[in-house]
Amino acid sequence: MSVPVLTFFNNKGGVGKTSLVYHLAWMFSELGRTIVAVDLDAQANLTSAYLDEEELEDLWTENGNPSTIYRAIEPLTQVGDIKEPVVKKAAQGLYVIPGDVALASFEDTLSEAWPASMADASLYRPFRILTAFWQVAQMAAEQVGADLIMIDVGPNLGAINRSALIASDYVVIPLGADLFSLQGLKNLGPTLRSWRGLWKKRIDNWNQPEFDLPGGKMLPLGYLVQQHSVRLSRPVKAYDKWVNRMPGVYHESVLQDSTHAAKPVEDLECLATLKHYRSLIPMGQEARKPIFHLTSADGAIGSHAQAVQEAFRDFHQLAEKVLERIKTFESRQSQA
Repeated sequence: MSVPVLTFFNNKGGVGKTSLVYHLAWMFSELGRTIVAVDLDAQANLTSAYLDEEELEDLWTENGNPSTIYRAIEPLTQVGDIKEPVVKKAAQGLYVIPGDVALASFEDTLSEAWPASMADASLYRPFRILTAFWQVAQMAAEQVGADLIMIDVGPNLGAINRSALIASDYVVIPLGADLFSLQGLKNLGPTLRSWRGLWKKRIDNWNQPEFDLPGGKMLPLGYLVQQHSVRLSRPVKAYDKWVNRMPGVYHESVLQDSTHAAKPVEDLECLATLKHYRSLIPMGQEARKPIFHLTSADGAIGSHAQAVQEAFRDFHQLAEKVLERIKTFESRQSQA
């Protein structure tokens, strides 16, 4: 039985997606879950949040060693097969498959395998390529006994992200309180439905698979709003019109449901509205720890100390809500 895969996806950048994955992975581990975080963004920002520059340099210069996601799948670009990944331990119950700037070069290989997976000839290789991310993630999860795999991807609709979504059971959509996030959200629903349908056609085309394949469910788990300015715990007026349009756009574009709440706070599909925690972010990066673990020794004193406590509460509530929704979805599927 495969380990559930949760991907954080938005084709609009600058919404704090990588920071969200980083902090939620930590919080899940705090709640006793064993997590494998997979960095599928060629910029490798999630990896650099967990590992320092010396570690990164060692990883990226170890040719032939499957020390990054790209090194584990690189043999597929020639005549080889997937290698067992080397998983980095970030904390108790938290493991990382490091990203790699070289991952961008795998885009063409994935693009070529997509039409080949609908051919009449041997389908082993194109399916091996298209499911490489899922295969590596499941290998890593088995190594460490993971309960959940989390994937961070870049902000685009390319072949790498398509294969990442094929590998995904659940999708969370982070949004910024702006016009660009809303426009991007309108593209995401149709894209997810298209990829889901096209992947099903490919699975149906391979009548007798020679290895396990992901289902490509891509079930929308919900959305959350990040990086809004706060005054007296409420978004300032300039952001209100964008924030309050999110439920409608999400329900219509992603769920194809015309019934929705007037505001995110009233919408069951809204997982959270998170503060920016502006001054804590660089502090956490300097200390190489999540913002809710900052102490006075890291400079978190006075109002910063209070913000640390608020961050812990916010991410704790969000983590529990995500886990509860996954549990609910899995229960429904088991009964179906």
